[in-house]
Amino acid sequence: MKLLLVGSSGLVGSHVLEMALADPKVTSVVAPTRRALPVHPKLQAPVVDFDALPPDAAWWQADAVICTLGTTMRSAGSQAAFRRVDHDYPLAVARLARQHGTPCHVLNSAIGADPDARFFYNRVKGELERDLAGLGFASLTHVRPGLIGGERHEQRPGERVSGVILGLLGPVLPRRWRINPAPRIAHALIDAALQARPGVHIVPSEQLV
Repeated sequence: MKLLLVGSSGLVGSHVLEMALADPKVTSVVAPTRRALPVHPKLQAPVVDFDALPPDAAWWQADAVICTLGTTMRSAGSQAAFRRVDHDYPLAVARLARQHGTPCHVLNSAIGADPDARFFYNRVKGELERDLAGLGFASLTHVRPGLIGGERHEQRPGERVSGVILGLLGPVLPRRWRINPAPRIAHALIDAALQARPGVHIVPSEQLV
């Protein structure tokens, strides 16, 4: 399998990259990125500007694309900037991959994703899922984690506090609301890409505990 991965420097994406490079079923990984990645014999990591993606690059053609791009409102600074990173960039990547014949797309989405959601974050995630469905992928999977567990490079105080609370309450909480470890999410993303089941599929948070 040739895998196209976007968002490889984030918490979940870095686990996907590590697992994919170690998996003998994955023969090569293309990871377009803003910053150079460490060299690996199975890795091609073109440095790109997500506002001006190269439309004719040969590496858009792959067996599957995994998208883990995402930010927070605090980091983005505005709703418009958040939408650009969490909706516009992933959709642009998916459209180019599909135009070059990539048949399978796997998205790291979020619990509560719904284009009609009251909350802006969930609405943007839902709009992306909806818009991806219109691109014609033979296999489309949305993995919907809740709070993601793991050490981030960036500071997210709100998530840190929530993580402590959910960690303490974990044994008594319904599985849907427990912490989802980043490696478990990454494993689900890679599994969905490797299996490439026809149709549209949802992997809910309770399966990621």
